[in-house]
Amino acid sequence: MANEQSNRWKKWLAATIKLAIVAMIVWFIRGTLADAWRQLGQYDWRFDPVWLMLSGGLYLAGVFACGLFWHRVLLALGQEAGLAETLRAYYIGHLGKYVPGKAMVVILRTGLIRSHRVDAALAAVSVFFETLTMMAVGAFLSAAVVAIWFSQQSLLFWASVAMMLVSGIPTLPPVFRRLVRLAGARKWGPGADEKLARLGYGITLTGWVLTSLGWVLLGLSLWAVLKSMGAAETNPLAQLHLYVASVSLATVAGFASFVPGGAVVREAVLTQLIAPQFGGAAALIGALLLRLVWLVSELVISGILYFVARQHAPPD
Repeated sequence: MANEQSNRWKKWLAATIKLAIVAMIVWFIRGTLADAWRQLGQYDWRFDPVWLMLSGGLYLAGVFACGLFWHRVLLALGQEAGLAETLRAYYIGHLGKYVPGKAMVVILRTGLIRSHRVDAALAAVSVFFETLTMMAVGAFLSAAVVAIWFSQQSLLFWASVAMMLVSGIPTLPPVFRRLVRLAGARKWGPGADEKLARLGYGITLTGWVLTSLGWVLLGLSLWAVLKSMGAAETNPLAQLHLYVASVSLATVAGFASFVPGGAVVREAVLTQLIAPQFGGAAALIGALLLRLVWLVSELVISGILYFVARQHAPPD
């Protein structure tokens, strides 16, 4: 009887915690949407919805490439995570970035992927490894583009280099393994060290390739937004370096700021980079519209994956 009551309390507590997390995410996303929509309402501009839908699709494709890398990291750590459940956790986990701090992303991803096949602690480790790799690659791409095409922007170049080093050095396999061990990996049970040893330079290289592809697709998402406004050319290749550098540097700066969703910071950096090419007003509107497109895309794909993919997930 006591055990039955204890189980009921545990189920009630778990349900309450889940409801509180959902409520928190909804609250902060509502604020992000309302703020972006209010700022857009200050401008009289026409948008082509077809290009906006293409932008959303390109964004989700870019996130997909990074999600593939996270799946590869989980497998390298000896976790039997299916691709579908990994992508489900990855997309939904992005909603956590709109909550202050970065912990909610880790909580969401870990909570959605953990099972008897996936250890929660190693899942959390994989989240940090994937996220830091993504930020390092983004900072590297922006530094390379600024150095070649915008050599007069020395501040942006050195900021990109600094962010690349800060996020990239911890992902070097020996450094990362050392950091995880210092965090108490040996307490996770037998085999933890052996699994961490599987994170080698091959995984790192895979991450750089996949996340580079992801950043290119995110850059094309920005192009599609600007095209929807009639500001960009039909051929994105002519200014692809600008789109990729702008999105990557703005996103990395927003991540480093610890502001929920990188709000304001991301728009400020993005506007500064594309304003010389498209004008200040178009740059600001494009930055705000890009935030709305990405957020709506995340909400749509998360809703689909949460309610549909859950029915086809492997049993725990």
